[in-house]
Amino acid sequence: MAVEIGSVAPVFQLLDQDGTVFDLAAQRGHQVVLFFYPRDSTPGCTTEACDFRDSFRKIAAKGAVVVGVSRDSAKSHLKFREKQGLPFSLLVDDQTAVCELYGVWRMKKFMGREAMGIVRSTFLIGRTGKIEKVWSPVSVKGHAADVLASL
Repeated sequence: MAVEIGSVAPVFQLLDQDGTVFDLAAQRGHQVVLFFYPRDSTPGCTTEACDFRDSFRKIAAKGAVVVGVSRDSAKSHLKFREKQGLPFSLLVDDQTAVCELYGVWRMKKFMGREAMGIVRSTFLIGRTGKIEKVWSPVSVKGHAADVLASL
């Protein structure tokens, strides 16, 4: 299933790195920057997360919430978050349920092999819960600035 601009964002609840439930429905009234990434502590994912970290104050000043999602464990997310000083939650989607809802769990090719994985993607969800913008696949360089400019 592909999530499109103008459609209602699929609602979900996932645990974050601290075991706290993040409920997308509870974010109504705020814009939400929902970014899906393949894996904690890998080069591209670290760059992307740190770019969101560096833009976080400006994003928050516009009233937006930032959350990252991957299949990694809460323990992995906590270590990644602490090491990189990330000021936003990282959500655990170990069963890929939310990745599938948003259409980012897809067949990928890497070094001649095919396997299912998360396609790096970001969704800007508006205050009313509708998708305002989609970046998929994401090109890491300059992505956080692009998102900030769209708020």
